[in-house]
Parts: sequence; structure tokens; C-alpha cells
Amino acid sequence: MTPSPNPAATALAIHNIQVVYGGAIEAVRDVSLEVRPGQIVALLGSNGAGKSTVLKAVSGVLDAEDGKIDKGSIQLFGESIDGAAAAHIVRRGMVQVPEGRRLFATLTVEDNLLAGAHLRPRQELAEAMASVYELFPRLRDKRSTIAGYLSGGEQQMVAIGRALMSKPKMLALDEPSLGLAPLVVAEIFNSICRLRDTSGLTLLLVEQNASRALAICDYAYIMENGRVVLDGTGEQLRRNADVREFYLGLSAKEGRTRLKDVKHYKRRKRWLS
Repeated sequence: MTPSPNPAATALAIHNIQVVYGGAIEAVRDVSLEVRPGQIVALLGSNGAGKSTVLKAVSGVLDAEDGKIDKGSIQLFGESIDGAAAAHIVRRGMVQVPEGRRLFATLTVEDNLLAGAHLRPRQELAEAMASVYELFPRLRDKRSTIAGYLSGGEQQMVAIGRALMSKPKMLALDEPSLGLAPLVVAEIFNSICRLRDTSGLTLLLVEQNASRALAICDYAYIMENGRVVLDGTGEQLRRNADVREFYLGLSAKEGRTRLKDVKHYKRRKRWLS
């Protein structure tokens, strides 16, 4: 992606960051990526590739796991957030929906939503709540239900709704499809598209489900072993032979990847040669 000459045209810009855990374990190396306003940008890769670490670095929560940005820089809406606290980043307009939802299981749906609105004036709460219920209609009937009794899909809707209650400029979602049935995943991803298309919200989507993510994103980056190894528009990556074979499970000749081909995957990373 061609860098934006005007920083104001970029919602998020990461330049060559290196993230180290415990002062010794390098989890992310020289990662650069860009998210422009109003886009869905996907960060893809297998488990352990470094996707969630990048998201934690951007969200200011690395210190909870003894992680540190060792070099590089991060800008959010033109302002450096290197070393910034999570609360400051939220005030700047970016909110993360964490992997695993992490709701207040003993509180109701409505109480969980209100917990995400602590930065908003009281007079705006009703409007914010109505917007969440419009996006996820089934939550309206569940507003008094204890969150711990909801299905996994409903909990994910509450987690996204809670983040939206703060009226963010940018939403970062960590594995929103994890553990959900295909029909529920489709519903969640349709809602993500609606947020971009109707409100112009900027979204950074960290996902293992490459097929779903590439179908809706404007741009995507693929990570392996802590590095970005490939990037392009969603359509470009869907057409890429290696992506089709090893991330989408498709083979040009046979329609599906054979097991013996997968065993040779690491030898065939043409984009690293």
C-alpha cells in the first residue's frame, strides 16, 4: 500500500514495530501496516503468527503481559501513541473488542453495554443504546438477561455493542468469529460491514477465518512468524495462488488442497523468496 502523504488521511499507521515479551522473546518483527478512515483492514494469519500482539501494541495493553514495543512507531489519527496508556488511546477514539468477549458475566446485557459508555455524557446514553439494538435486534429482547446465560454469538454481539457505546472512530476486533457457528459468523460479519457502510466507522479486523475476512475487507495483511509476508486488497489476495491454497483451502487443479501439499507449505512460501 502506498503510504499516505498526509497523516490526517490515515487512521492508524504502524511503522516497523518490534514487540518483545519478557525482555527476550521477540513476538513481532518489523511490522508495518496502514488503516485509512472508513476502511475494513484485516490482519490475517495462523495461530501464533503475531496478529493479537500487534493489536495489543496498538491498544496499549502489552504491559499486562510483560510486553514492550522495542522499536518502531505507531500513530493514531496523526498522533504518536508510542507508550500511551490504554485509557488515552480509548479517548483518542480507538476501542478494542478483545478475543473471548470478556463480558461481565453476572451483569445484564444492558449493564454490560452501559459499562462501555463511561466516557459519554448521560444524555447521550439512550441514543447510543438504541443504535446498538438497531445493529443487533436480538439484544433488545435480551436486555435484562444475565450475560453469562447468553449464547456465544449473543455474547459477541454484546461485546461489540459495548465497544460501540463509547462512540469510537475506530474499532479493533480480535477474532470475532472464534468458536461461533457459521450462521452466527455470517451475522456478525454482516454487522461489521454495516458499521463501515452506514456510519463510516474504521475497523481493524484480526482473524484466522481468512475466507470471511477477505470477502469483506478493503485491504489485508498476512502475518507469519511475527512478520507481514503479504498484503493487498481483499480481491487481490483471494486471487493469489498461495493464499487460495494455504489459507482458503482451494487448489486450482483439484479444488481442494491435498494433505501432502500442506506438508510442503513452508518450503513453498513464494512471497518470502
